[in-house]
Amino acid sequence: MAAKIIITNHEPGMNPTSEELSKIILQRMGLTPRKEGSTDKMHKVLVELYEKMKTSQRDKKPEFSVMTVEEMGLHAGITRQTMYDYLKRWLDLDLITKTSYISDGKVVVGYKLNGSTLESSFEKAVQKISNHLETSMKYVRELQKLIKNEKISVSQQKKQENSDID
Repeated sequence: MAAKIIITNHEPGMNPTSEELSKIILQRMGLTPRKEGSTDKMHKVLVELYEKMKTSQRDKKPEFSVMTVEEMGLHAGITRQTMYDYLKRWLDLDLITKTSYISDGKVVVGYKLNGSTLESSFEKAVQKISNHLETSMKYVRELQKLIKNEKISVSQQKKQENSDID
């Protein structure tokens, strides 16, 4: 099934807080819940991913950047299973990446920002959207060419039919 990316044009108010701005960013990228009455805490996952990445880089411990789905769900105020549903969109945009590490002899699977900063992670998402739009533009050009060629073909056919009648 193809990913459905919904981009909105929400704008922050004057002098937004980090909470407001993180909510706006997720809304603009289509990463907030679409169902009415769903969680309004999804932005906390984004902020926590960022904080974990900063800690990971500061302490030079890559495993600190990873969040399990359970942790994400706790920050968002939703169940693990529901968080999996939302993660698909985050992954489709290349904003986060799935990763694993070993802790106490167990493999821990989780997700982390797909860049060393929020900005670099969102640049990957922007690139993904840009690539999608470029592909769509190729289709538009091809459609235009096909329509023109089909009209020429129909016109040629009519000329041929008319000359056959004469």
